[in-house]
Amino acid sequence: MRIITGTARGRIIKAPEGLNTRPTSDRVKESMFNILDYHYSYENVLDLFAGSGNLGLEAISRGAKKCIFIEQNKEAYNYLVDNIKNLKFEDYCEYYKQDAFSAVEILAKRGEKFDLIFLDPPYGKGLVEKSIKSIYEKGLLDDNGVIVSEQDVNDVLPDIIGNIKKVRVEKYGRTAIAFWSKEE
Repeated sequence: MRIITGTARGRIIKAPEGLNTRPTSDRVKESMFNILDYHYSYENVLDLFAGSGNLGLEAISRGAKKCIFIEQNKEAYNYLVDNIKNLKFEDYCEYYKQDAFSAVEILAKRGEKFDLIFLDPPYGKGLVEKSIKSIYEKGLLDDNGVIVSEQDVNDVLPDIIGNIKKVRVEKYGRTAIAFWSKEE
């Protein structure tokens, strides 16, 4: 994996070996960010289920002012911290080794709002829907913000969760990327 564009263009991002994490491919990430950069602006980013930080680090390279990374898996978290340090992005990042849903609670108590939230949880466990519901209930998504979820193409998701509506879905092989924003 690599940073596609921005201040860290071409730099390598390392991730754990094996099937415990599924880093977003460069092709899918490039398509995702082409859509984001054309339709949305983002400065305050949350990368929930961050893994090695691939998506949040790309957002920082493209100009995001801050990214909070949440990753529960110890090995992936260690790669995340190393990637942040290797890219010299420490001034733009907060990173926590903890459960995503506990993190949502804590971030809500801090009064955090995000204009871009990445959700790339393990497939097939209903975690995208559960995460969006939690984000909605805790008010973490800014009024003009967007949630980008990655899931298996066969995962069935509702069109609306609370006041957060699925506005676009793109499919890349076995991967589906959904864009969600608040209803107006």
